[in-house]
Amino acid sequence: MNSLTSTWRQRRQAARTRRAIDAALARSSSPAMRDELLTLASRSTSLR
Repeated sequence: MNSLTSTWRQRRQAARTRRAIDAALARSSSPAMRDELLTLASRSTSLR
């Protein structure tokens, strides 16, 4: 049961992170800012 809860929490956290990244990309003011956000997002997901 604990494993199931842990998996569910990880999936919810990943979904929240994706939504936050998508929102930040939608608000980005320039292509350079968009590239920087994508770089940071890929770095943070690769660390997990």
